[in-house]
Amino acid sequence: MDEKQQGEVCPLNPHKSKIGGQALIEGVMMKGAFKGAMACRLPDGTIDVETWDLNAKRPWYRKVPLVRGVYSFIFSMIDGYRCLMKSAEKQMTEEEIEEEEENPSALEKWLDEHFTEKTVEAIMIVFMVISMVFALGMFLFLPKWIVGLIKPLTANRIIQSFSEGVIKIIVFIAYMAITGTMKDIRRTYQYHGAEHKTIACFEAGLPLTVENVKKQVRLHPRCGTSFIFLTLFISILAMCLVPFTIPWQRFLCSFALLPITVGVSFEAIQFAGRSNSVISKIISWPGLQLQRITTKEPDASQIECAIEALKPCIPENLEDDKW
Repeated sequence: MDEKQQGEVCPLNPHKSKIGGQALIEGVMMKGAFKGAMACRLPDGTIDVETWDLNAKRPWYRKVPLVRGVYSFIFSMIDGYRCLMKSAEKQMTEEEIEEEEENPSALEKWLDEHFTEKTVEAIMIVFMVISMVFALGMFLFLPKWIVGLIKPLTANRIIQSFSEGVIKIIVFIAYMAITGTMKDIRRTYQYHGAEHKTIACFEAGLPLTVENVKKQVRLHPRCGTSFIFLTLFISILAMCLVPFTIPWQRFLCSFALLPITVGVSFEAIQFAGRSNSVISKIISWPGLQLQRITTKEPDASQIECAIEALKPCIPENLEDDKW
């Protein structure tokens, strides 16, 4: 499919697409059935597009319910981190790159002398995973510790679980709202909106033009924001079954149950993304409301980036993109 065809392509009828994406720094990343792509607006105003092939084969762990959710979550985090770092590098001007190459830090010199580029990338991913685990650990532990200090809330495990969950949800919403006031994060939220609106335009069966994309809603049931909320909500229900009341014991249980809650949340979000039933609308509603914080209305230049990221991910046979 050439560039002109990709710009004009649309399904014969509206359909639920499997293509998903992520907002980057001044850009958007998309992943389809066979291709992944990221499009970034460079400092000179042009759009840089990178594409890569995806493994079309589906091993057993990508087919088994619950297991496939954990796999998708982990590798989406890794792929997202890589693209995010690349998008940040693309925002550097030639002068900044030359200055960095001429005056590398002591750490950069040491890494260059002792490791290959791929090894350095692997090390950075490991540090990212460790940081995420630490942040997740704090996010899971602090609400349990706070509720543990309020003795009346620990008398009943259901009340205790819902109290912990309410604190987690409040912290999550507050974090998103506060960071959204920062200029750079707000622009990322705009690219997030551009990603959603572009996918919605494609799902509506319309040609991918800025005008068509602008008309779409910026809320989407398969969004990562909805996934996180579902994970938080399901973790509340799961913790209601845990008999322990001591914070550290509950923390260990919640950590052990994390793969299950992630797996269940993944199945729920996939169901919501491909179904128009009343149940799917109920599942989607809270996450869609939260997306009013994590997505903002994009401008035309941001929509152009999202369109360029989506085009390479559209398969030759549109049947391959249907659920």
